[in-house]
Amino acid sequence: MPSAARLLSVNVGMPKDVAWQGRTVHTGVWKYPVGGPRMVRTLNVDGDGQGDLGGHGGEMRAVLVYQVQSYEHWRRHFGRDDLDHGQFGENFTVDGLPDDEVCIGDRYRIGEAEFEVSQPRVTCFRVGMRFGEPTLPALLVAHHRPGFYLRVIREGHVQAGDEIVRTRTGRHALTVADTDALLYLPGRDMDKLRAAIDIPALSPGWQQSFRELLDTPAPPAGPAWEGFRRLRVTDIVAESASVASVHLAADEPLPPPGAGQYLTVRAAGALRSYSLSSDPAAGTYRISVKREPDGLVSGYLHTKVRPGVDLDVAAPRGEFVLAAGTNPVLLVSAGIGVTPVLAMLHELAARHPDREVWWLHTARDAEHHAFAAEAHELLAGLPASHEHTFYTATGDRLTRDALAGLGLPAGATAYICGPAGFMDAVGAALATLGVTDVHTEMFGSRSAINPGVVGARTTPPHQPAGPPGTGPSVTFVRSELTVRADERSLLELAEACDVPTRWSCRTGVCHTCVTPVLSGTVVHDPVPLEPPGPGEALICSARPTADLILDL
Repeated sequence: MPSAARLLSVNVGMPKDVAWQGRTVHTGVWKYPVGGPRMVRTLNVDGDGQGDLGGHGGEMRAVLVYQVQSYEHWRRHFGRDDLDHGQFGENFTVDGLPDDEVCIGDRYRIGEAEFEVSQPRVTCFRVGMRFGEPTLPALLVAHHRPGFYLRVIREGHVQAGDEIVRTRTGRHALTVADTDALLYLPGRDMDKLRAAIDIPALSPGWQQSFRELLDTPAPPAGPAWEGFRRLRVTDIVAESASVASVHLAADEPLPPPGAGQYLTVRAAGALRSYSLSSDPAAGTYRISVKREPDGLVSGYLHTKVRPGVDLDVAAPRGEFVLAAGTNPVLLVSAGIGVTPVLAMLHELAARHPDREVWWLHTARDAEHHAFAAEAHELLAGLPASHEHTFYTATGDRLTRDALAGLGLPAGATAYICGPAGFMDAVGAALATLGVTDVHTEMFGSRSAINPGVVGARTTPPHQPAGPPGTGPSVTFVRSELTVRADERSLLELAEACDVPTRWSCRTGVCHTCVTPVLSGTVVHDPVPLEPPGPGEALICSARPTADLILDL
């Protein structure tokens, strides 16, 4: 570390509401220099606060650091001469401590306090919002100048002019810039990923992200076919008073789906998605459909479709998939939510019979209990299986107390499918019982991820205001809406229609907005630093080049 490293400015600011693109964002990115000594405590600098504690702040992200050398870089890049300390939302503007030299786990003494480097800055649209450059989050990563967070090891006063002295070197000497690239850029060095998760000082969130990258042996192969293809209905079977299964086949064996994935079907002039419920290796597909009151497609499949009819079907998709492992598995469902976990049970029975399996299902009553005999037969063939059924009509419910009385293994992986309230309640109850590896599946619109945006709208999806676009058609399947594209990105178009969206950086870096493309093609502008997988789009920078169907 250069001996001249020094604290140039201490910057603070409390969160405030800021108008942005017709919405209100609660943010603490506006920081300004303060004079004299400032007390730095475990959670932040006195007089400072963060608006979104999910992405910023907390013990591991108490203090954000940015370098004056990076200020000079961006002054030249943008031709700006109006950049004051705090412009990048940092608490400490420093001379020295470059991102390509500072390492995760390094410790520094500044004034009376001591700090430990915990992680790079997270990509966030708000730094671009403050700076007036929407692409800045992507540029911070691409130019290897993210800045970094500090954990407070010893509280104390600091002030501008304090010397910065390194007191300890982090394990494995993994720099901030290299750590940032491991998460956000392609061509990852697997040895560095393994080193990263062995650094105790690295924040838990980044450690978890790196573990997930290591646990993924290869990039996804993409959908088994593009767009829609015709599959033949071979049988229709009533499974309960309200559920019927539609069996599908082709002239050749169908590609095996992941256990838990779903199909999107085009029928009766509409698109709907249904989970696959059969053995993934069967060579045929089975979707199981609950008849909904006034349900256009479910009614058509229950009453109009007969064996021999062809249906337009998109390839299997979905991330709610049984993962490899040897630990116990909890398959938890309510009502029609049984379908994806039944496919997982088939997979376990056929290819992983030694795993401990817990089957917990809730139904209204025996008449509405679909697949009771099929599940029971599969479980009977597993030497370490546990089966529990709850009928709500008789007051038997899967409460926390009921779960606690079962003696569930704390190291299990849980897969939950059912109504949103059911999944939320069961997931929360399992967490209190030590089951924290929980995966859920929801049909219909997913909950939005719009960090910092306050006063979320609850308007149902609708056509955008103003004259219709003149571009390709865009169908948001989960929202049951088709519109015409215009010059906006797909994310901006979805927002104009009040389609629930998920995003964070809005510049193609974080991949929070990644969305399956069921049919059609897109172009990304700006081009993302790491492209999405096959059959996917980053809607924050994507625009359609042909009629498009999105699983959104």
